[in-house]
Amino acid sequence: MRIAYLALEAPREGQASYVHVIEIIEGLRKRGHIVELFAPSYSDRWVRPSLSSRLWEHLRVQIRLVRYLRRFQMIYIRAHPMAALVALAARICHVPVVHEVNGPYEDIFIGYPAAARCRNLVTRLWRAQYRRAVGLIAVTPQLAGWLKEESGGHQPVCVIPNGANTKLFNPDRERYQGLPDRYVVFFGGLAHWHGISTLVAAVQDASWPREVSLVIVGEGSGTSTLQQAAQNNAKLVLLGRQPYAEVGAIVAGALAGLVPISNPGGRSMTGLAPLKLFETLACGIPAIVSDFPYQTELVRSNHCGLVFPADDGHALAQAVSDMAGNPTTAKEMGRRGLELVRREHSWDARAAQTEVFLSQVAASFGSRNPDCLGVRASGR
Repeated sequence: MRIAYLALEAPREGQASYVHVIEIIEGLRKRGHIVELFAPSYSDRWVRPSLSSRLWEHLRVQIRLVRYLRRFQMIYIRAHPMAALVALAARICHVPVVHEVNGPYEDIFIGYPAAARCRNLVTRLWRAQYRRAVGLIAVTPQLAGWLKEESGGHQPVCVIPNGANTKLFNPDRERYQGLPDRYVVFFGGLAHWHGISTLVAAVQDASWPREVSLVIVGEGSGTSTLQQAAQNNAKLVLLGRQPYAEVGAIVAGALAGLVPISNPGGRSMTGLAPLKLFETLACGIPAIVSDFPYQTELVRSNHCGLVFPADDGHALAQAVSDMAGNPTTAKEMGRRGLELVRREHSWDARAAQTEVFLSQVAASFGSRNPDCLGVRASGR
């Protein structure tokens, strides 16, 4: 198929959204599909433009896609409320649309608090897109259930979580130089709801093992909180943002990877399948995760890490202590996690799942609209 991939959330290298977008596109291209990415022009810059500039760019990108809409047999949208223009144009032109949904509506209000003033409008824009789609992709089973309710249950919903690049994240990476002998690692965006305060509370807790450091890779709104804590705690090592290709070497040398995500606005109850979870396991080390759907079930059912109550720094410190004090158990957990990712959760496996689902919904749409797909397939 010829597929247009619309990503209005600028996919910047080093962010989870970038990895997801690029890996799925490359996986589909590998399987013979022609995929063209439509994304904001500022995607290669880390300085975020003003709100008005971003909104204008969202409009410009969509207008460009609408101009060439009939070239494509499928529109694949990384869910965004401002994608309504393309979604509507595709409906008018009888081009099938699939949305990849990574979280509930609450996510945008967490990231952009000012948007809460237009909560009803934003929610309606999103819900209307979901209800007009030919298919929806959710990253967790719990999110899929939520999507079925929001969309009216009239179209198929497929669960395809995040994955891991097993070439960049694997236990054979050469050890990153200059790090403590024993450490656990947190990596990714330093948004406060990713558990920044829990990390600080844990490393300051009396239960935290003396010989273990906490290495943190990334930048975000929580950076200043961590910098302040690091001034009085030598166990806290801040590396800042690192090239994505180098992160795997840092993770592979750790005792465990931490995933202490919290639950602002109840958003985590629709399940968590964060990129860092799969990348941690791909490096052959166990994961220590907060107790929310999907990531809890994955870790417990596969015995590849520990689970602790969300926002509980003492419990996280105790989990790190347990892991550091039982290296044989930790090594076995890491082995099971590695086998799990290589068997089921590589990005290549995710692209294969995506291709199957897109082919199914395209075939279903084609059976209902044979003339539309026939014209586009012929290139007229």
